[in-house]
Amino acid sequence: MPIDPREKIVLFIDGANLYATSKAIGVDIDYRRLLAEFNGRAYLLRANYYTALIEDQEYSSIRPLIDWLDYNGFTVVTKPAKEFTDAAGRRKVKGNMDIELCIDALELAPFYDHMVLFSGDGDFTALVAALQRKGKRVTVVSTLTSATPMISDDLRRQADFFIDVADLAKTVGRPPSTRPVVAPVEE
Repeated sequence: MPIDPREKIVLFIDGANLYATSKAIGVDIDYRRLLAEFNGRAYLLRANYYTALIEDQEYSSIRPLIDWLDYNGFTVVTKPAKEFTDAAGRRKVKGNMDIELCIDALELAPFYDHMVLFSGDGDFTALVAALQRKGKRVTVVSTLTSATPMISDDLRRQADFFIDVADLAKTVGRPPSTRPVVAPVEE
């Protein structure tokens, strides 16, 4: 692992992207073990989890995960998802958290040495480059092992280091549970 134990690190998790990635390779992420894994590698300053939530629902399937993360060492950043009907008349839900994640990463930059970004979204390439210009190291966590790679080639090339979720899952993953699927809102 390319993290120096003397570094202050932050984890920025694009919830919808990590969910899709772990689902594509057939594992669930054990978030308690994820925190322990990175806490053991360096000084973990912050672990942020970003997801949009559907409002006006009495029960959201992602709510138990969000509550657990919030009480167990993660900073959870949410916003309401937008519902709309597409041109074909299908109901769609959209909730993009990219801007919130980028702003937080740039505002916290003076306080950390290394950012670990859990996303394969190519929109983050400019963020990674901006952080590198500030002297930060950036590791991107996604996968190449799914049928369709879940990481943008540009993002992977820009990052200082790449960790495949399939490799990370050996220490922080577990087989998919039989519980109902908890799916964050897609972007």
